Amino acid sequence: MGSETSPAVFIDRDGTIMEDAEYCSHPKQVKVFPGVPQALQRLKSKGFKLIVITNQSGIGRGFFTVDEYRSVESEVARQLGHDLIDATYFCPDVPGLDRSHRKPSPGMILQAKQEHQIDLARSFFIGDKEIDVECGRNGGVRTIRVQTGIDCDISGSTADWIAKDFPTAAEIILNATS
Repeated sequence: MGSETSPAVFIDRDGTIMEDAEYCSHPKQVKVFPGVPQALQRLKSKGFKLIVITNQSGIGRGFFTVDEYRSVESEVARQLGHDLIDATYFCPDVPGLDRSHRKPSPGMILQAKQEHQIDLARSFFIGDKEIDVECGRNGGVRTIRVQTGIDCDISGSTADWIAKDFPTAAEIILNATS
């Protein structure tokens, strides 16, 4: 296997590419935001790997099972268009456990880097919370905070860019790398 690495866009799920249904546990709750599939397609066509990085503490809290999480993940893939997302990493832990994978720790980014030959220096993280920005920063990638989540107060954000939504964030990446 060659040492060829690709850039990636790490993507938070809830509040970033779909509506944040507090502890989403059922496919019926999945509503992908308008323009997201097309934006992902454009990023993919430019050679970015698309990797979802999501904290799912609802599993650790006993609100839903890993199987229920998987059925939601399948519905997200269906609404986005299959084969768009290269990989999904999720952390089931509740906050407060000292875990290397739960955002803002960069564990999921580092695992993806190993498993998918990713060049972090050319990669980005798009998320709707400051915890996503911190995760991206801790993982050594540039960050974009979107304003489509529950907490849209971005004052004091340390993100490299602020975007109103995911398609705008994709545009920023395409312009920054063209």
